Amino acid sequence: MNDLPRENVQAYPRPPALEPVPQRIILRLGGTLVAETTRALRVLETHHAPTYYLPLQDILATLRPAQGSSYCEWKGAARYFDVLAGSATAQRAAWAYDQPTARFAALAAHVAFYAALMDEAWVGDLRVIPQPGNFYGGWVTPNLEGQIKGAPGTQHW
Repeated sequence: MNDLPRENVQAYPRPPALEPVPQRIILRLGGTLVAETTRALRVLETHHAPTYYLPLQDILATLRPAQGSSYCEWKGAARYFDVLAGSATAQRAAWAYDQPTARFAALAAHVAFYAALMDEAWVGDLRVIPQPGNFYGGWVTPNLEGQIKGAPGTQHW
C-alpha cells in the first residue's frame, strides 16, 4: 500500500523545509537491521528528493566517525560516519549536524544515511531508490514527480 501523497520536487521550498515523517523508516545493511523508527524528520528542498534524518536512539548499528566534513548553507557543518552492522561496513554512509543552525535545530541528535550505501531503505512499505549521483543523499520514492537533482549536469542548478 502506497501511503505517500504525490509530491513534485520542483514545488519543494528554498530555503528548505523540515517536517516530521509519520511513516516507519527501516534501514538494513548486510542483512542486519541498521535502524527502525517512527520518529524521523525529513528535509524538503527544491529539486531534491527528501533527505531523512533518524534519531540516534533508534539506530541499532555502530556509527564510527569517518574522515571529512561538509558545510550546508542552511543546516551548518556536517560530520560523517562509517556504518557497521553485523559483519558489514559501509564507509562514509551517514552524516549528522551536531550543532545545526537555529532553523534546523531539530536535526541535532539525528543521523541521515545514503540509501545507495545501504542494502535496503524503506519509507512505510515503499522501497527507496537513491537520489541520482553520489553527492546528494535524498531518498526517491514512487510518489515523487519532477526533475530530481543529482544526475550528471544537474548539480549546479
